[in-house]
Amino acid sequence: MSIDFEIPEDAKAVRQKVRQWVQDECKPAEQRLKDGADFKATLAELRAKARAQGLWNPFVPVEYGGMGLGPLANALVQMELGDSHLGALSMNTQGPDDATIMTLMSYGTDYQKEKYLKPLLNGEKRICYSMTEKAAGADATGMKTTAVKDGKGNYVLNGEKWFSSAASAADIALVMALTNPEASRRNRHSTFIVELPNPGYQILRDIETMAVHGPFAREMGHGHCEVLIDNLVVPEANLLGGEGNGFNMGQHRLAYGRLRHGMHNVAMAQRALDLATAHVIKRETFGQRLADRQGVQWMLADCAAELYKARLMLLHIAYKAEKGLDLRQENSIAKVFLANMVHKVVDTSLQLHGALGFSLDTPLAAWYTSIRMQRLVDGPDEVHRWITGRNVIKAYEEHGTSASAAGGDLL
Repeated sequence: MSIDFEIPEDAKAVRQKVRQWVQDECKPAEQRLKDGADFKATLAELRAKARAQGLWNPFVPVEYGGMGLGPLANALVQMELGDSHLGALSMNTQGPDDATIMTLMSYGTDYQKEKYLKPLLNGEKRICYSMTEKAAGADATGMKTTAVKDGKGNYVLNGEKWFSSAASAADIALVMALTNPEASRRNRHSTFIVELPNPGYQILRDIETMAVHGPFAREMGHGHCEVLIDNLVVPEANLLGGEGNGFNMGQHRLAYGRLRHGMHNVAMAQRALDLATAHVIKRETFGQRLADRQGVQWMLADCAAELYKARLMLLHIAYKAEKGLDLRQENSIAKVFLANMVHKVVDTSLQLHGALGFSLDTPLAAWYTSIRMQRLVDGPDEVHRWITGRNVIKAYEEHGTSASAAGGDLL
């Protein structure tokens, strides 16, 4: 009996369909935007075509109007969509909306699903997630923003939020706030649905970062906002998932977000490797192609190895998700690896392009500045490594070997 790496035919078919979609529609649309086309009109046209082809909300169950793809098929699709900046947006599977849609499907009331989830599924509105705070950083249990009942059927929220991704493009926000300071650290916070714009939810600024952004970054949701929460009144009906469940719901949505970043990173890394390979084949120095130099071949080999490991990680995690198995350890390992993998591959491609790679004449320099964020968002590398290492110790103490915390269940 052998381990079967065969992809089911239906998953292969949808991957091929999405691959063709990205090449035939998304990349040409990218070029039209560069040539001056209107962003909203271009995206609307692209989305209408996608829906007409049944390419909409890939991970969303059929009963909610999605494609109903399982974890494996969705992983394959996301790895294709990452090949274009418009890929995920075209099929309404962009972050941070996608993970928040999953949260609303799992925890929303009938009222919340009708009023807030439905327009998100239809692509009519966008949503952001306001969790992170300057004072707490990676410690989601340390948030200080408060939510207090006013005795009139509302909660009143006060505090600040930091790096609320896509807030400047959002019509709805999920806001986490402290509701019970006496509870255990993981049960102190709750999540609230906030309609935007709202005078109590003040976007102070789109934080300037090191990332090189194109002219439509804000509309695409690439911004990261600093937000003041000032006497923000939220009806009790907009409490999501019950009091004290904010942290657990947050981890639920972040788990998928980490993997989606990784899936898109694979696509970007592959595109970078392709660019590098095409360049070294054409480029000659001192009478010899760069492609024929052993040192260059080693650099390409290292990139290929990184991509190979990345794909195996994602496929194994998708397998565990399909089987309903615990994948938290693998998720943390993969989150760190995939963030570093894409950085290494893009950096190598940039190096092989020389001064051309350092310029903005190729997408490499812009990618390089944006992917540095991957090692910080959804939990910095150090936190995930700490958790992973702690689990290694726990596994050894329980079983006399750390194998179960290091992929040992594969064997």
